[in-house]
Amino acid sequence: MTGSEAPPSFRLAYVPGVTPTKWVRIWNERLPDVPLTLIAVSAAEAPDVLRAGGADVGLVRLPIDRDVLSAIPLYTETSVVMVPKDHVVAAVDEVSAEDLADDIVLSPLDDTLGWESLPGRPANERPATTTDAVELVAAGIGLLVVPQSIARLHHRKDLTYRPVSDAPESRIALSWLEDRTTDLVEEFIGIVRGRTVNSTRGRPPTPPQPKTKRAGADSTRQKPAAGKSAGKNPRGGSGGPKGGKSGKPRRRP
Repeated sequence: MTGSEAPPSFRLAYVPGVTPTKWVRIWNERLPDVPLTLIAVSAAEAPDVLRAGGADVGLVRLPIDRDVLSAIPLYTETSVVMVPKDHVVAAVDEVSAEDLADDIVLSPLDDTLGWESLPGRPANERPATTTDAVELVAAGIGLLVVPQSIARLHHRKDLTYRPVSDAPESRIALSWLEDRTTDLVEEFIGIVRGRTVNSTRGRPPTPPQPKTKRAGADSTRQKPAAGKSAGKNPRGGSGGPKGGKSGKPRRRP
């Protein structure tokens, strides 16, 4: 490596609610010489960060501009409604959008669910962020429908959440710039997709190791020397007469 070359590194952007811990651990095991930097971004910022080259790949919420960014959908999240623990919704296991008709349902400016028609009654003003909306729910001003991982991220003792059966779902995807599909990007794609280290599309396969012989073992048995038989008396060739007795001969009378 010349003095002008920078050592290899890798940057992973991720949006709130996504936990990349498992994939980061596998990366560090397989590429210990390539440090991975985590970059926390909002769902709205993530596409711009990737387009500007601020990260090599990103764990983002769909939809995104597929004309510029490549994306591999990973999983879909259930949407839930966050409510105070003493709210009537807390007494049931699941609700529908119609069940929220009499409540104020908050719609923060960074909402990612993309409702065609938001349930419930609208608030006088849209909160700037989801964090602000959670504070309003805790104050008893309204309810908030979010992906389940966001509800877990904003866990509070005074709030709970329940699934909304007919709410839009949120999809998480791995995304990157199509014209920047480097070897390291391919490596991370393989990790996320569960490829093993010896996968043909991952890193080069590990060459087979030569088999070692056990100590003292030989693959062929030595043949006995000519004129000798293994396990036989060298004089008689049969180990002596059958039934013969050992000891001194008897004296004749």
